[in-house]
Amino acid sequence: MLPLHVAPLGGAVLGVAVLVALVVDHWLGEPPVRWHPVVWMGNFLGVAGRWLQARAVQDPSKRDWRAFWLGALVWIAGAATVCIAAAGLQSVLRGAPWWLAALGLGLLLKPLLAWALLRSEVLAVEAALAQSLDAGRERLRFLVSRDVSQLDATTVRESAIETLAENLNDSVVAPLFWFVLLGLPGAALFRFANTADAMWGYPGVYQGQNWAWAGKWAARVDDVLGWVPARITALLLMVVGTGQGLRQLRVEAARTPSPNSGWPMAAMALVLGVRLAKPGGYVLHAAGRAATAQDMHRALAFASNVVLALVFIALAASVLIATGGLL
Repeated sequence: MLPLHVAPLGGAVLGVAVLVALVVDHWLGEPPVRWHPVVWMGNFLGVAGRWLQARAVQDPSKRDWRAFWLGALVWIAGAATVCIAAAGLQSVLRGAPWWLAALGLGLLLKPLLAWALLRSEVLAVEAALAQSLDAGRERLRFLVSRDVSQLDATTVRESAIETLAENLNDSVVAPLFWFVLLGLPGAALFRFANTADAMWGYPGVYQGQNWAWAGKWAARVDDVLGWVPARITALLLMVVGTGQGLRQLRVEAARTPSPNSGWPMAAMALVLGVRLAKPGGYVLHAAGRAATAQDMHRALAFASNVVLALVFIALAASVLIATGGLL
């Protein structure tokens, strides 16, 4: 998968690139759709997914090893392409002055993380809720795949806070974690894996298509790549929040079926002191109170502090890795 050692670019360059990416994210947001690499990944996965489904057994009760291995091979081909492209772009910057390398790398990294977009979408749910429950439900559809038609105002808000916590990891912490370890190919690989999981990683039938076996590889790889970042996200939320409840964190995180998403969601529930639940699924911090509009803004403040902390952590970790202090 073309692993890339980051030392040739210098640890400080990687750290400054993180700062550049977050500044560009704050001021400019997402690039146009036609130039967005994550959109390209999604387009590839959409076409490949239709090809897979044409060859998959649609009965979720039956094992379908053929669909599993076809899904794995297609995923590997896509991931290899993404990593090779990212490595090629990064290699162009190796001979540049440090400031130019940091600027270029930061601009290339930006589309692989999406903090400003996540923040604005969560705020949009709260703004819509202030208008009406129906407006809040409709806006939430942009963020979640669950049925929102029966949600009340509290559960709409809970769902938005859960999405904020989960995607703080998927859209910010995890891409930066892999960027610091493996450079641009690492961040690109994670975004490909996470996008594949979002599109293919369903445990059974979704929208009339059976992904139980065709999407199993994508789901498992995303679990592996997100394992450490999810726990880092949870710990950072606990640190910037109350700093209490660490003993409860593991117990609460285990209440969700996902090995990763429960960690940042449970941490957010604990630092806010609220109950977060998926109707018919799980309940996190059941003893907590109902989430309010103020809690939504507190959750965003905690998440913003995590993003700020990441800049300093990335700078320190990049230097240590490049100088052999961690690897």
